[in-house]
Amino acid sequence: MEKDFVCIVCPNGCALHAVENDGEISVTGNRCPKGEEYAKAELTNPVRTLTTSVATVFPERPVLPVRTSGAIPKGEIKNAMKAVNAIVVKTPVSCGDIVCANFMGFNVDLLATDDLRA
Repeated sequence: MEKDFVCIVCPNGCALHAVENDGEISVTGNRCPKGEEYAKAELTNPVRTLTTSVATVFPERPVLPVRTSGAIPKGEIKNAMKAVNAIVVKTPVSCGDIVCANFMGFNVDLLATDDLRA
């Protein structure tokens, strides 16, 4: 398997080329070790931090921005969005508060990224 990536880990934006052969992955084009790690992860287990919004019961603030505290499997993003769409915040929260603990069993929390005052 071969795949090309643009690394998003640091500002360099290196054009990476990864080749998997008999379980061994070789990466070229990276200017730092983080690029190699990123390309290997993208081939074997791609993950993303989810940033979105959830509904609230407050008419003056109908949605609240949220993000996961860590990465979740990329293949689960659609299911994660279905779960997010079922969440309704009913109490005031502060930026950084947990909106949903252990989100979808991924061992990451869904965090508020803004204050929501009553």
